[in-house]
Amino acid sequence: MAEQTEKPRISHIALKVTDLDATAGFYKDVFGFTEIARHHDGDHVSLHLTDGYLDLALVKYKSEESVIGQIAGTETCIHHFGIDVPDVDGYKKTLESWGADVFNDPTTPDIPVWKFRVPGGGGIGEIGPFKWHSPKGKSKV
Repeated sequence: MAEQTEKPRISHIALKVTDLDATAGFYKDVFGFTEIARHHDGDHVSLHLTDGYLDLALVKYKSEESVIGQIAGTETCIHHFGIDVPDVDGYKKTLESWGADVFNDPTTPDIPVWKFRVPGGGGIGEIGPFKWHSPKGKSKV
């Protein structure tokens, strides 16, 4: 793995929802969160909110048949947590060496993020390059 110049950091928590606007309205009205971005990526739409510290990504899948949409279950849930890393390929190899199940979204093969299932449990994680998950890291569609 390449020498790290920056430490990996948790960048977001993604909730799988059935209604983006209703869920966003709840977090905006109750907690004062601010909408910072909305993206259309492959098989889903995401709406990103912040409290000023962390990105809360609300994700709505376009189809119940979505492979990535089903990885954390078929119901609404905490879908995954995202970690920005300095070397995606290096961390992908490290995850695999630990026995993690590593996979990407087949509908967006060119997006540089990988989901992983932690050996021993603990949910679904996602690694991506630094600033990928920030509003400036990818274009709005």
